[in-house]
Amino acid sequence: MEKEYPHKPTTKSNHTSSLITLHSSLKISAWAEEDRPREKLERLGAQALSNAELLAILIGSGSPRESAVDLMKRVLGDCNNNLNTLGKRSIHELTAYNGMGPAKAITILAACELGKRRQLEKAEEREDLGSATAIYNHMHPIMQDLDVEEAWVLLMNRNFKLIKRLRISHGGLSETAVDVRIIIKEALLNNATIIALCHNHPSNNPRPSTDDDRLTQKLKAAADIMRIHMADHVIITDGRYYSYREEGRIL
Repeated sequence: MEKEYPHKPTTKSNHTSSLITLHSSLKISAWAEEDRPREKLERLGAQALSNAELLAILIGSGSPRESAVDLMKRVLGDCNNNLNTLGKRSIHELTAYNGMGPAKAITILAACELGKRRQLEKAEEREDLGSATAIYNHMHPIMQDLDVEEAWVLLMNRNFKLIKRLRISHGGLSETAVDVRIIIKEALLNNATIIALCHNHPSNNPRPSTDDDRLTQKLKAAADIMRIHMADHVIITDGRYYSYREEGRIL
């Protein structure tokens, strides 16, 4: 009769545990790219990362025995996974962990302090640029003393709140070259749904030129194709302005 030898079956849990142990012992640079915290944040945004992964980005590295993520999991575990508790730790307490030097401890406490200060501050009020007068008042201090023409684009959300202000050209005494493609590109990159174009006339004559009319038409056509609302093209002078929308030339 064939002799039976006892054997220990390999269970799924044992296999998973060994993989986790292997993963933990590897440096983050050896992880699959989609698992690395920095790449994950770039791909999915900061909100997709755990607290340990965000802290691992700050400290940069762990120890020869564990990755930065696993080190921060251990530290957070001792803080009941509470960031408020972590922020109350001293530099001396944090440096008691293997792989956590003073520089890393200081970085963590600085981040916790910034988080606390952010909570205490009000959200920044975005300027409302829903009229030609508001656009003029916003841009006049920037453009009133210019001796050459400049063109700026104001990127806004659907409530006419300013997202970003960009200078797109700096030119001569009587004209400046504006690339419509750059304006549309910036609007898309900044998730703007409304744009307004502004430029100054150093001559202090607010009346638009033929080139101004042509540029307005080109930008309006391009914005319409991309389903971006062109709110206005405002010509700025010192004390006066010309609005294509107020003049009924942009609908």
